[in-house]
Amino acid sequence: MSETIYVGIILGSTRVGRFCDVIANWAAAQVRADGRFQPILIDPASNNPDELRNLVGQASAYIVVTPEYNHGYPAPLKSLIDSIGPEWHAKPVAFVSYGGISGGLRAVEQLRQVFAELHAVTIRDSVSFASAWELFDSTGVLVSPDRPVRSMRAMLTRLGWWATALDQARTVRPYPQSA
Repeated sequence: MSETIYVGIILGSTRVGRFCDVIANWAAAQVRADGRFQPILIDPASNNPDELRNLVGQASAYIVVTPEYNHGYPAPLKSLIDSIGPEWHAKPVAFVSYGGISGGLRAVEQLRQVFAELHAVTIRDSVSFASAWELFDSTGVLVSPDRPVRSMRAMLTRLGWWATALDQARTVRPYPQSA
């Protein structure tokens, strides 16, 4: 694995006027600022299916930016996840979620089950924004960044460890595609 870890930042919403762009831009800036990672934006609203598969395949790790809609994650996100197969195998997935009072945590817990079925490893640490639209100013800047930045650093530290470990493991011994 090269020193730079390519992280797919997956936008979980395709709604017109979505707040997901604000959260994903914040996450991408944090990833870039860390210095170990290079973000790859993966947007089901603007990439076609072949581009999506290619972008997912390029990444060694993922951060899913997901809203919570009606106690779950959005259908376009499920469609994206299900339309891609072995590209997910033996790679780590972290989550940045947002929503109302739960901050998207119910969506994240459901996504953990989905990614386990795809042979991906989910990171325990996550970043969650309850009532997210109240936490960012009109230009998309986080008003009180201390706690989210600390949470993001912890998540990225573990995401980086898993990305490196799993990449080394896949290099030494390719992940079996069937049992």
